Amino acid sequence: MAAPMMLARQALRLSSRVRYFSSTAARPAAEVKRLGVVGAGQMGLGIALVAAQKAQVPVTLVDSSQASLDKGLAFAEKLLAKDVSKQRITQEQADATRALLQPTTSIDDLSPVDFVIEAVPEIPELKFDIFAKLAEICPKHAILATNTSSIPITRIAAATARGNPNDTSNSSRVVSTHFMNPVPVQKGVEIISGLQTSPETLDTAIEFCKRMGKIPSVSADSPGFLANRILMPYINEAIICLETGVGDRDSIDAIMKNGTNVPMGPLQLADFIGLDTCLAIMKVLHTETGDSKYRPSVLLRNMVDAGWLGKKSGRGFYEY
Repeated sequence: MAAPMMLARQALRLSSRVRYFSSTAARPAAEVKRLGVVGAGQMGLGIALVAAQKAQVPVTLVDSSQASLDKGLAFAEKLLAKDVSKQRITQEQADATRALLQPTTSIDDLSPVDFVIEAVPEIPELKFDIFAKLAEICPKHAILATNTSSIPITRIAAATARGNPNDTSNSSRVVSTHFMNPVPVQKGVEIISGLQTSPETLDTAIEFCKRMGKIPSVSADSPGFLANRILMPYINEAIICLETGVGDRDSIDAIMKNGTNVPMGPLQLADFIGLDTCLAIMKVLHTETGDSKYRPSVLLRNMVDAGWLGKKSGRGFYEY
């Protein structure tokens, strides 16, 4: 059974590459005049702010919690004020950016958008439910994008047919735009196609991310995609080194900072990402590939169980 399964995986990866390279000769990318963002947390707010500031498009920011919207917009205003104080932008530019952010608690307000990006927690059923709704609410030309860092795009795309299993037309409009955190600072974004994603959808996603000032990288729909497939085992191995006494926290972080010129060591980076997020991604990699090299560290599991999630909880490998 191993050989046929391996061939099938290779064929899927090849099909993704073929579809990407052939897309360069496809029709021009569709114009995006209005963006929707689902989720007003750190990632969603960052995406909305950068789109308004760089791409200069109106952004409908949706969250089920008014408190989350208020908190997110307050943070956006703080970031804009900081940019004004450092003379990166003028006050008029800051006011224009803020005016483009349109908060709402109703997902139905996404009915006029050309492109929507979902940025909610990494809970598969939550994302599947949202995409089923987006397929009904958004115009038939709208691109439906997810910011997932680990859930297969092909599965998310399939969820658009939940209301009508016989209608798979919406799945071709689904793609992943996986932004790096913090969005206003990091230039990279992963563009991932599902099996159903059309070349036009891929092209539109790439071009819109460029309008946002990002540098896109294209990945096949494989567990962990590119960034997390490389980054998370690195972080997990650093935790195993700490767990088994190969080095202490400061030595592990110092050697990677001073030896490879990265801005922060793997343990500090894990704290900033969130240890629960790191664990969730490692579990996906381990489950989806069946490869023992992706087994999450025992210490990582224990710290998450203890509620030591990193910077957001006040304690991880460091105290905040």
